[in-house]
Amino acid sequence: MDLGLLFAIGAALVWGVYVFALKRLFSDYPPAGVTVLINASALAWFLPVTAATTDGDVAALATDPVGAPGRIARSLAAVDPVSVAVVAGTAAATAAAFVLFLRAIEGGDLSYVMPINKVVPMFVLPLEVLLLGQVLAPIQIAGAVVATAAVYVANYEPGSLLAPLVSAVHSRPAQLAVVSAACYAVADLGKRVALQELAIPGTLWVPLLLVGVGVILLPAAVRNPAAVTRRDAPKFLAAGALVALGEHLTTVAFASLPASVASPVINTQAIVAVVLGGIILGERYFRIRLLAALLAVVGVTMIAL
Repeated sequence: MDLGLLFAIGAALVWGVYVFALKRLFSDYPPAGVTVLINASALAWFLPVTAATTDGDVAALATDPVGAPGRIARSLAAVDPVSVAVVAGTAAATAAAFVLFLRAIEGGDLSYVMPINKVVPMFVLPLEVLLLGQVLAPIQIAGAVVATAAVYVANYEPGSLLAPLVSAVHSRPAQLAVVSAACYAVADLGKRVALQELAIPGTLWVPLLLVGVGVILLPAAVRNPAAVTRRDAPKFLAAGALVALGEHLTTVAFASLPASVASPVINTQAIVAVVLGGIILGERYFRIRLLAALLAVVGVTMIAL
């Protein structure tokens, strides 16, 4: 099995625990505010790693915060504009996907919106093949389809199996969920381009992405701030550690795998979250979630062949 695939599986597990923790521990906080605060916590966890592994001005943010701004300003002219555009575009796509998803669930049932929002790999696959010339073995393509189907099933509630997709034709929330999934796909492609074609170091990419998403969401967070009590502060620190670890594992996966392979594996995080919900919280439709988990294992195994 490719080492990058192991990192993708690890990322799925970490993100699944994170999604479960968000639902369990942070549901009373405004989403944009909690995202900015958790990203700030993750950045604090990760900056020492960046300082220890990255030479130059970015490392100075952690080692010399007073003198760093001037050093960084003097080196901006030497920054590759393509790299800047990719970083900014990826951060913007990630933030847009998040905002669109929030608007979708505000106007529609979660049971309809969530399955649609998790078909991200079905956008990634054709985009990567058409735009980046990626070539995949038929078994890998089939595995990506099976893993994506597993994520769809994991978020499905009994009824008509195709109802969420059919509703996308005439339902505004479902349409927003589709656009959100497409934005997440663009973000996944951006990660692949940044880490492979542009060879941006992973220890530099993670803080850049965290800062970029945080800056974009900051206005919404300021309008509706998350009031953190001293008792809840450790939760934000722990969530930040999960995000830092998840972003690191995700970065390593996208640095070594095609996006159309990394994306379906990492998106099985949804299955981890719903299985945890079934085991710990006794949530409904646990057998369906277990079936989704089995499908995910089959899909990832096919990708690894």
